[in-house]
Amino acid sequence: MESTLKEMRVGASVLDMDPKSTVGGGVEDVYGEDRATEDLLVTPWTISVASGYTLLRDPQHNKGLAFTEKERDAHYLRGLLPPATVSQQLQEKKLMNTIRQYQLPLQKYTAMMELEERNERLFYKLLIDNVEELLPVVYTPTVGEACQKGKVLDVLKNWPRKSVQVIVVTDGERILGLGDLGCQGMGIPVGKLALYTALGGIRPSACLPVTIDVGTNNEQLLNDEFYIGLKQLRATGQEYYELLHEFMTAVKQNYGEKVLIQFEDFANHNAFELLAKYGTTHLVFNDDIQARGSLIGTASVVLAGLLSALKLLGGNIADHTFLFLGAGEAGTGIAELIALEMSRQSKVPLEETRKMIWLMDSKGLIVSSRKDSLQHFKKPWAHEHEPVKGLLDAVQAVKPTVLIGTSGVGGTFSKEVIEAMVFYNEKPIILALSNPASHSECTAEEAYSWTKGKAIFASGSPFAPVEYEGQVFYPGQSNNTYIFPGLGLGLVMSGAIRVHDDMLLAAAEALSGQVTEEHFSKGLIYPPLSNIRKISAHIAANVATKAYELGLATRLPRPENLVKLAESCMYSPNYRNYR
Repeated sequence: MESTLKEMRVGASVLDMDPKSTVGGGVEDVYGEDRATEDLLVTPWTISVASGYTLLRDPQHNKGLAFTEKERDAHYLRGLLPPATVSQQLQEKKLMNTIRQYQLPLQKYTAMMELEERNERLFYKLLIDNVEELLPVVYTPTVGEACQKGKVLDVLKNWPRKSVQVIVVTDGERILGLGDLGCQGMGIPVGKLALYTALGGIRPSACLPVTIDVGTNNEQLLNDEFYIGLKQLRATGQEYYELLHEFMTAVKQNYGEKVLIQFEDFANHNAFELLAKYGTTHLVFNDDIQARGSLIGTASVVLAGLLSALKLLGGNIADHTFLFLGAGEAGTGIAELIALEMSRQSKVPLEETRKMIWLMDSKGLIVSSRKDSLQHFKKPWAHEHEPVKGLLDAVQAVKPTVLIGTSGVGGTFSKEVIEAMVFYNEKPIILALSNPASHSECTAEEAYSWTKGKAIFASGSPFAPVEYEGQVFYPGQSNNTYIFPGLGLGLVMSGAIRVHDDMLLAAAEALSGQVTEEHFSKGLIYPPLSNIRKISAHIAANVATKAYELGLATRLPRPENLVKLAESCMYSPNYRNYR
């Protein structure tokens, strides 16, 4: 144990350690806690053995009223707790009853964040066991409201962990559909990492949320006396990129080559440049964009949904024509991955498959006559066609089989647009991906009713089942939470040193493979989130397989059963018994 601690203190990765020392630990198991089964006794280490008041204030080891009589005697807890002993299961039941009584999602979010700060395992137990109910609470859309409310103060603390494997970093400039929230965007990396743990099994102590405060251009925040960030306009240009480079250099120096860095909610003009610059030197990806050498998690989820939809429709992805409303980072990223998959399946050059994909921005259809004025990431999508301004006109001109919304503007898929889609297609695929629900291009009810139940529909935000003429339709949620937790686990457990396009294709194929005939019978193109840990294990195994095939994995020799390895690596929130 002492030698293990020494290795970790000097920066050795857990993946460099003897595999026997990480069985069940996955990301990091400094104190050997997961090398024991849940039935064996462990010592609740902090800096020293935690006891009494200190133990109750340590969220990693606190169990509340679940401490046994023996533990209360051994750890000086007598008099600090009521006499009752309550199991973790009963604690979970009581807290869920309490949370369900709150009327506002923000109240539920606050209750969950307070729980995470006092009892980490119980927080993840609730989140894992009630993932479909609590996912919208701890992440989008509620987390956006929490960021606006200034709850970031709760997470602005010095990070105590030294062995970090996953970092989510933002500069707060483009938070969800809310824009520049400056320092108050911290809720995004915190929420994202909670999902890495709950859905992908990454150990909480191995996760680090970071907000790089470079100021804000939000006048409301600059004039708010309670705003906690830098009250200055955003740094730009050389000053900005020098700070980011210092951060990226320090991350590698402190945590090693294999720490995964996820760029989150950076504005377009910075996101593309950062990913292009560090994609060849660091293990990085961006959940929102595409750049050379790295494709996004969002795109993988959309591609998985399309691959599933094709099982319902028949044919290949190369048989379809796509129209995007929204040509920003999300739209172009999804389009590029679709084009790449079309090229892979049909053996046609990427430049040709791109011609089956059309994008629209605020100025209309992206066509060749606009090429000189387009941002660089839009130029590959400027096809030969006369200018088209409106979405309805574009649908009539292009006649797409798939309509995808990444515009961030609610209600833009009008009744006329949806009816045009069903006029040209017996079963149109309609994906309204913008978040939160108020920004969705159309609702599930609109999609099903306007197409008379013919649409294959999915959205970025959750919608309730829709009944139309006696039939119940279950809208899918094209949420990147399906992909990035499993992707992260696969990268970490294989010791990958770079993210490659093919890993995202592998993740999409794994997700699509989890959709069963039972799901198809309900019109679903995604598996239910209640099975997310199983899904994440299969995604992790596929990603790790691809890492080994590409020669990017460093955990050698390659394990025989990567699905079992992924499952064994997953963090368990169940309470442990203390000596």
